[in-house]
Amino acid sequence: MNATDFEYAIKKDVRNNPIIREVDEARQRQLLRAVGIGALLVAVLLFSAWQHFELVQHGYLMERLQQERAAEEEINRLLEAADQEAHAIVLKHRKNTQKLAEALLMRETLTKAEILELFNERSPGEETFGFEYFPV
Repeated sequence: MNATDFEYAIKKDVRNNPIIREVDEARQRQLLRAVGIGALLVAVLLFSAWQHFELVQHGYLMERLQQERAAEEEINRLLEAADQEAHAIVLKHRKNTQKLAEALLMRETLTKAEILELFNERSPGEETFGFEYFPV
């Protein structure tokens, strides 16, 4: 062993303090700017996606409401047709219905036979086509 080998065999106390670097303000500003621009782009993208989703939802809602409206118009048409038929029957039996209404307004009780008698009175030549109470 020579002297140089001996020198390496001895443990030397080396102070290895961490190096503290200064904060690079230009780099920090650049990083902050990049994060801000990225956040702004994400916000715009989310807003656009939200608007598109709402537009699609409103389209589905309009379609459903149009279907419901068509169904309600069909029901209304059927009810108006039934109302017109009922009105025609009432006009044919105006005399009998007035008697019935007067009896009900005076709180008189009518027997079933009396009510049937009111509606079974037929005009001469009136056809019933198998309907006992409502001539056509």
